[in-house]
Order: sequence, then structure tokens, then C-alpha cells
Amino acid sequence: MTQIPVSGKRLVTLIPGDGVGPEVVRAAQRVVEAAGAPVAWQGCEAGAEVFRRGLASSVPHETIESIRQTRVVLKGPLETPVGFGEKGANVTLRKLFETYANVRPVREFPGVPTPYSGRGVDLVVVRENVEDLYAGIEHMQTPGVAQCLKLISRKGCEKIVRLAFELAIAEGRRQVHCATKANIMKFTEGLLKRTFEDVARDYPDIAAEHIIVDYCAHQLVKRPEQFDVIVTSNMNGDILSDLTSGLIGGLGFAASANLGSEVAIFEPVHGSAPKYAGKDVINPTAMILSAAMMLCHLGESDAAEAIEYAVVVTLEDGVHTRDVPGDRAPVSTTSFTDAVITNLGRRPASWRARDSKALKLPQIPSAPDFVKASSRRVVSVDVFVESARTPESLGKSLERLTAHAPLQLAMVSNRGTKVYRASGAMTDPIDHWRCRFVVRNPGANLEDRVLLALVDRIGERHRWMHIEKLNEFDGERGFTLAQGEE
Repeated sequence: MTQIPVSGKRLVTLIPGDGVGPEVVRAAQRVVEAAGAPVAWQGCEAGAEVFRRGLASSVPHETIESIRQTRVVLKGPLETPVGFGEKGANVTLRKLFETYANVRPVREFPGVPTPYSGRGVDLVVVRENVEDLYAGIEHMQTPGVAQCLKLISRKGCEKIVRLAFELAIAEGRRQVHCATKANIMKFTEGLLKRTFEDVARDYPDIAAEHIIVDYCAHQLVKRPEQFDVIVTSNMNGDILSDLTSGLIGGLGFAASANLGSEVAIFEPVHGSAPKYAGKDVINPTAMILSAAMMLCHLGESDAAEAIEYAVVVTLEDGVHTRDVPGDRAPVSTTSFTDAVITNLGRRPASWRARDSKALKLPQIPSAPDFVKASSRRVVSVDVFVESARTPESLGKSLERLTAHAPLQLAMVSNRGTKVYRASGAMTDPIDHWRCRFVVRNPGANLEDRVLLALVDRIGERHRWMHIEKLNEFDGERGFTLAQGEE
């Protein structure tokens, strides 16, 4: 780790990244320094090389300590292991420092022809950044069945929704859409929808509209100019934000900020592109604009605006890298950066930066008991069983085992569809069964000792994997029914 102590300058943790990362990061450094921004760099490691040295998180202790000190990071793209290893460095950093919001501005650029040129595309995708499927809680339930836990909290929803509305206020935007799959995932995605509707009442001057996420994707392709701010869950946001970058010329123009209450991480959205590493051909625009977002965050709005204008002027002049179609021959990463530096101080002919105020981050209490129910009752339990039996054979076996128990078998489902007693579904079963047991006395609360006795009894004849208590909160069912279950 190298530190450059310079009085009067704000220290920023600098992570060059993998593949083309060092090239685009150096480009951004050069532009920031040429703009005269009072920034000093503390160089740190993370990513593939660290992983190959045996550190599963890909983030060394020294890097973590640097971020704790500086609270601001400019980061190049990091390689994420696909289908092997533990969590990638990107997710590790977001979760370690609770950067719960990923902010992706999407605006068409002059000199970058796309099918949407001239349509006035100008929106922001605000993606929840630490929960959902990206909580990274996965299990192999059987040798042939994997599970991923989709974890969404009221607190996480409120933070990301409030930030989306505050962003709209800061940037003078008039509307926030909340994109969910609440029509299918009524508890998880539904929680985001309900929280959005609750929080929207605190922002009466901002139009608030819920939209099903697949219809949102359809409308983004069909009429993207209708959107202003889109707030959504982690997985949905990952997909939608990449879609929106395609509207403006591709990932080479997609800058982003990962914002938390204490730490902010700025990075381009594109990957490490190792096959282009060292060839001086990659588009540095996303990295340079991420640096501009960083400067805005640090209160250096004049330098941020100057960099943004210089990038746009460069594109207006027809200077572009190989990923942008045009009549002029593409230039190298270095030459594009040189042009941006030369154009510092110039203003575009037909493009201006958005007027914006300082972003007010939501202040949400940190106490873990954020939501409390006035009443709760455990009414039943799901026991997940691995078995090669038929639904009929398994169901009858479980009924025999529990014939005299305080709990009785209500149903058996396979991949979410009731298969015992038979409902007529044409299900192709796997060896992963959800077996639901309910208390024989409808008004009773299921006690742990009864539950554990049930599991012990089942374990005498069958291999069980995990159990799930099924609760009523405030008299409302806190679990879904299987397809075909009444």
C-alpha cells in the first residue's frame, strides 16, 4: 500500500482492479489531477491476484483498513469468479462497508449513435446493493438440488427507497418508479412494494408509481424517456441497470456509485475484460465519469462538472474509442484521455450537466429490532426431506410416523406444487420435498419441544435437510401456500 500524504487534499483509496482496470483507473487519475481536484491517492489491492494468492475474499486486510480511514474509494473493475470460489471482491466490499445503494445514471451522449439517439434518455437506476439473492446464502440441499435464500428486510427497503426519493429531490427529478416482481414473490418483492408505498407519502411532491419489473424492462426498450428514477431490488437492479446502459451506447459509458452511510465506492460498471488488457483500446469514459461522481460526493462539484463537460465535448468532437461507431477512426485509451484533458474548461454545444443539490442520505436507526409484531404465533412447520420415494409413498410414511403426534401432515409439495394428496398436477418430481405439518389443535402455538420431537421422529425413517417455522404475525399468515394447496 502506498500513501501520498499531501496537505490540503482529500485522501482516497485507489484500487486499480483486474484486466483493463489499471488502464482506465490511470486515465481517471490523470483527468482528476488535470482538473485540479484536491485529491491524494492511497493505492491498495483487491481482486483476482489476491484471490490467487489464497485469500478467499480477494480483499486484503490492508485494503479494508485503508477504506475505514478514507471512507471514499475509486475502484477499477474486479474479476468475479463464476461458478467457483467464494464471494467476489465487489460483493465483499459492498457488504463489509454496507454500501446499500448502487446508483447508475443513464443519459444519452452526443456523438454516440444508438437507436435511441435524440429521445432524451435521462434516468437513474437506484439498486438495493446488499440484500436479496446477493446476500449469498446458498446451500446444496441434495446432491442435485441447490437453494439460494432471497433475503429482503423492511429496513433495507426503507433505506433504498428513501435514498431514491432524496436523489430525485437533489437532481430536480419529478418521478420515482418502484420495479418489483411482487405479483409472484408476494412477501419478498411485496415487502419492497409496500415499503415504497408507505415511504412515498413522505414525498408528496414526487410522483410515485409501482411497476412490475418485466413490464419495466419492456417499457425501457420501448419508451425509455418516460422514466426518471427507478428503484428496485438487488437482482432486478443488476439486470435493469445493464439494460439501460445499452440505451446509451453500452457499458463503456456506465458509471456508478455504491453509497452507504459511512463509505462510498465509485466504479465503472463494465467488467475486467482481460482479453483487452494492456492493448490500450478500452473506453475509459465510465471510469472517468465515476471519478466525477466521486468528486461531486466530496463536494468538488466544479471539478466534477468540468470533467463531465470535457468528456461530452470530446464525444461531440467525434473522438471515440473502438466500441463507438462513427465515421472517424477510433483512438486509443490514452489518446481519448489526452483529448478529455485538453478539453477541460470547454462547454458542450447542446448538453449541460444537471443542476443538483447535495444528496441527503437516509437516517435509519441501526437497532436490529426494527419491525415488531403485536402478536405472533407458530402455526405449522415445513420439514424439507430428501427422498427417492413417490409422493404417495412418502406421504403415507409421514402420516404413519405422526399418527399420534400433536402435529399432522397437511401436504407434501415438490418444487412448490402440491403432490400429496394428489391435486392432479403433472409434476416432474425431484428428490427434494417440502412436508408441511400443522398443529391438530387449530388455536395452539407450536412449541419447540413438539417441533423437535417431530423432526426426531421423521429422522428415524427419512433424511431431512432443514425446517422452517411458519408464523402468523398480527393474525396474518406469514408464509405462502403451495400451488394447489387450499
